[in-house]
Amino acid sequence: MKEQKSYSPTSSELEILQILWKRGPCYVKEIHELLSESKEVVYTTTLKTMQVMHERGLLSREAQGRRHLYQAAIAEDDAQNVLLDKFVQKTFEGSALKLVMKALGNYKTSQGDLDELKKYIESIEKDKS
Repeated sequence: MKEQKSYSPTSSELEILQILWKRGPCYVKEIHELLSESKEVVYTTTLKTMQVMHERGLLSREAQGRRHLYQAAIAEDDAQNVLLDKFVQKTFEGSALKLVMKALGNYKTSQGDLDELKKYIESIEKDKS
């Protein structure tokens, strides 16, 4: 299997991965039906995307007669880390501070969220001591 961390999924691939992370192994037909609920998508496009994802090591598959049962071959947390790292590098010049400040400035943050953020910062500071 190819190293997965070097490959970040496209938005279409991420949609498929999110379904598989949530539901577990699925057939192409199931994935296609779920994708079709929110946008117009052609079955053969879904099939081809999943075949390419399999070739790239993002999905594993098991033959069951004429059908294939697909499942995510990359952990959700790993994919999030790859995408976040790429996003922070390209958008915020690698600065986690700029990302957090933008997020806190653009979205309403509850007191509970702020308290949790403070606890997280304190735990990071303790680990560095």
